[in-house]
Amino acid sequence: MSKVRRVYVEKKEPYAVKALETKNEIRKFLGIKTVTAVRYLVRYDVENISDETYKLALTTVFSEPPVDNCYEETFPYDKSDRVFSVEALPGQFDQRADSAVQCIKFLKESEEPVVKTAITYVISGDITDEQFEAIKANSINPVDSKETGLTKPETLVDNFSDPADVIYFDGFINMPDDKLNELYKSLNLAMTFKDFKHIQNYFKNEENRDPSMTEIRVLDTYWSDHCRHTTFLTELTDVKFANGYFNKPITDTYNAYIKDRNEIYKGRDDKFVCLMEMALLAAKKLKMEGKLDDQEESDEINACSIVVPVEVTKNGKTETEEWLVNFKNETHNHPT
Repeated sequence: MSKVRRVYVEKKEPYAVKALETKNEIRKFLGIKTVTAVRYLVRYDVENISDETYKLALTTVFSEPPVDNCYEETFPYDKSDRVFSVEALPGQFDQRADSAVQCIKFLKESEEPVVKTAITYVISGDITDEQFEAIKANSINPVDSKETGLTKPETLVDNFSDPADVIYFDGFINMPDDKLNELYKSLNLAMTFKDFKHIQNYFKNEENRDPSMTEIRVLDTYWSDHCRHTTFLTELTDVKFANGYFNKPITDTYNAYIKDRNEIYKGRDDKFVCLMEMALLAAKKLKMEGKLDDQEESDEINACSIVVPVEVTKNGKTETEEWLVNFKNETHNHPT
């Protein structure tokens, strides 16, 4: 018998803002008009907690009775509804679970609870399997999340086995392209095959040895496109916008950007369309028009700071101070 307790928490209808937002996004952005309702439930799986603390946590940690409906183990829904749950990928920090653990320990300091969370979606309406998959794809960011099963686990405690010996790729540096490509595909790497080929050339010509699995994984992590290294500076040569609710404003904005960049970079062939340039062009246009004379110049190429006089009251006396207001193109934790 599972030692895990499961709790579902759902905002009552007047407060179900996230559910309504999701419904509107599905109907307008995805264009699936047959979706009639969406429910958004936070799922808590809890282990290593006493009955007394668990009962107290139901209405103090997991839910707020005035605005939430709280269900233990399962919750009611129609047989025709489509249901799926989303959880963080292994290794991703679960802020909600961590907060729940800390709050439970406030209730009883001697307990060491284990908590894992997920989001459960309930979709009502006449939709096809293809549309359901589109809804799931829209709701799951593969960078940090994955779909998880609806069955409660036996335990939340992770048991880690002793690590195996380090794997070396024998013959890696002399592999022909077809075998190298076969290996590349089997490893499910974030890097491109061109990157993989570059690594082969390096180990062959510089190290004169075969790399280990650890070295390949470390390189893949450092070269993964979670930051701006390739995405934000990749030249965009074929930009298209899908039909949908936001097609016109997005297309109009892009066309305005192209018009402005052609004016700003007239006569230059060293500039190309990319996401980083899109983020910076507005500031460059304002500067060209003489509307950014209070810009603070720095070596940071993806941020813009302006100097603003701010009145500050200290000890009953008002003084004017110079503050920096930053406009930052945050390129980390791709795709922000």
